[in-house]
Amino acid sequence: MNGLSTAFILVGLFLVGGIYSFWKQKMPRSLITLLSIGAAMCLVAGVMRLEVWN
Repeated sequence: MNGLSTAFILVGLFLVGGIYSFWKQKMPRSLITLLSIGAAMCLVAGVMRLEVWN
């Protein structure tokens, strides 16, 4: 793992925690959807940058 893939995965996990928090606070569904898309993109980018796939 290099630093950038680790950063992407950590940011994605942070956003997943935000999704859970926003869900518990009954925030608007559109905001949760937008946060979910961002979290998914960060996690996918982090996993794709892992050197396992090369």
